[in-house]
Amino acid sequence: MPMTQEQFRHLISQSQQGDQAARSRLVEANLPLVHSIARRFLERGLEYEDLVQIGSLGLLKAIDDFDLSYDVRFSTYAVPKIMGEIKQHLRKASALQVGRSTKKLASDALQVKDRLAQALGRSPTISEIAAELEVEPEDVVFAFDAVAPVYSLQARIADGGEEAPELQDFVAARGGHENLMLKQALERLTPDERRIIFLRYFAEKSQSEVAKELGISQAQVSRQEARIIRQLRYEL
Repeated sequence: MPMTQEQFRHLISQSQQGDQAARSRLVEANLPLVHSIARRFLERGLEYEDLVQIGSLGLLKAIDDFDLSYDVRFSTYAVPKIMGEIKQHLRKASALQVGRSTKKLASDALQVKDRLAQALGRSPTISEIAAELEVEPEDVVFAFDAVAPVYSLQARIADGGEEAPELQDFVAARGGHENLMLKQALERLTPDERRIIFLRYFAEKSQSEVAKELGISQAQVSRQEARIIRQLRYEL
């Protein structure tokens, strides 16, 4: 029988007080979540078992760091912790080697972006940049993402030493200005677009699982997801 959120929170409290049995139960209950996230990083240079092990470290950190005063589900807090741990490890291990062609495309795209911004008087869309470079929009998105820095969830987002807020505080917090902006941006999506985002990022389903549920191909899910993410990034 699945545990309720109250039971989860009680186990977290016990674990944070040193109860190893409670800690083990929490890890066991959340391993499916770790496996789900680990599958997103396949073909990135690490074996699946290694990804699960690294993700489990993120899960343990989430258990230790979770603030019970947060009015959020534990999984909502744990997901970015687990993903952050995997991404940080991939970066440190240099498993995500960016090829010269991708680096060049990112550099060219940035130059085109600046030039179009001056000509149009606004930030150009990914499609406009891709058209100028005569490449697919997905290639531009991949190039930008490949060279983008990966931030630790424990990174301070402002000066102020130990008193400065961490990135994870904004990820886990509810009711903030950023959440309102995100909510408004999501409301501007079509019902089908919102469903894809819900299934991928809230229900934590893989692209193949979403494709099966929606009756379309995985390639279609991938293209639509990339386009929706571009739109949300542009609006935010």
